[in-house]
Amino acid sequence: MDTSEIVVGLDIGTTKIACLVGKKNENGKIEIIGMGKSESVGVTRGVVSNIEKTVQSIRAAVEQAEQKSGVDIKVVNVGIAGQHIKSLQHRGMITRRSHDDEISQEDIDTLVQDMYKLVMMPGEEIIHVLPQEYIVDREQGIKDPIGMAGVQLEANFHIITGQISAAKNIYRCVEKAGLEVADIILEPLASSDSVLSFEEKEAGVALVDIGGGTTDIAIFQDGIIRHTAVIPFGGNVITEDIKEGSTIIKRQAELLKVKFGSALASESQENEIVCIPGLRGREPKEISVKNLSHIIQARMEEIIEHVHYEIRNSGYEKKLIAGVVITGGGSLLKHIPQLFEYVTGMSSRIGYPNEHLSMGTQENLTSPQFATGIGLVMKGFEKQDKVVREEQETIRTTRNMNLKGNFFDKIRSFFEEDVQ
Repeated sequence: MDTSEIVVGLDIGTTKIACLVGKKNENGKIEIIGMGKSESVGVTRGVVSNIEKTVQSIRAAVEQAEQKSGVDIKVVNVGIAGQHIKSLQHRGMITRRSHDDEISQEDIDTLVQDMYKLVMMPGEEIIHVLPQEYIVDREQGIKDPIGMAGVQLEANFHIITGQISAAKNIYRCVEKAGLEVADIILEPLASSDSVLSFEEKEAGVALVDIGGGTTDIAIFQDGIIRHTAVIPFGGNVITEDIKEGSTIIKRQAELLKVKFGSALASESQENEIVCIPGLRGREPKEISVKNLSHIIQARMEEIIEHVHYEIRNSGYEKKLIAGVVITGGGSLLKHIPQLFEYVTGMSSRIGYPNEHLSMGTQENLTSPQFATGIGLVMKGFEKQDKVVREEQETIRTTRNMNLKGNFFDKIRSFFEEDVQ
């Protein structure tokens, strides 16, 4: 198989590390040909806290994906998350030399590259520069200025920053696992690609990705990303609450949450009891499903309040016609859309990453917990397509210049012959 047709997404999460190998089929849909998954033991709240353990988990997931796909994995697209992620708005401007030439992709690239030169706080670096809208000679609200004439090109940018040390640790882990990083991508951006439709982004939507260690938010309106945020709470905090509240071990708490957990206590039966085996000959424990739901609902409401604060903070709360889309492993909790609607007053749905996947994809891969991994594969293909387009544009420009040169040479030689 031609490896240039293959893209690998590596989702380094707090609870799991997932490696997904994808290729495009003839209809342009993504086919996941192999997936590897391992327990993540060296990551805390989205940030690498133990290099050696993380490297081992990455190797385990990659080897599994290689066996299933039959592909020798060398290059990966990696996700980044964590509380250190921040975003800001900035406006950039360039003055073009000629009024006659059309605005090209090169001009836009120059404008974007200028943004990467912004002075950041010590220890921070720019991860993504996302153009929101362009202004050509003070004409505002332009989405795509390529082909227009104008001297002054401006743009409003959404800039995402993160800690240099966090990004370097991710690079270090991936390289120690014998792989190369093609690109490092903010996880909520990857998730949004895999679970949101173009119509939702146009109408206005808040994507909420509830992972193990963090809850990531990305807000879109008019097809443009408007706000991003990372909340340092996720599904693991709920597990800890169950562990403390029911005085059981963590593994049992996680199983309880997954099998019997509900985000709405009012939906649980009063008389439903779960029996948990005791440790080393001790008496088994009886836990009420109603009490379990109360514990989950209390923490889940707190997470949703944080999400609602970020939505209000973005200034787009009243403009999100498509409401909230919840994805990530935490979205698998029963009755979570209802709780979101109750707390925020906004319509909610669960986001499954099946919109861009081919028909034959295994059902377990369309789970919200793989939204980020599939999104990373999609981002990789997006980058490949951009490179191909730029190469074609360069060839076309060179050909036009040669044709123009030949035409003028013919005219010049015609006049020179005439003069003689």
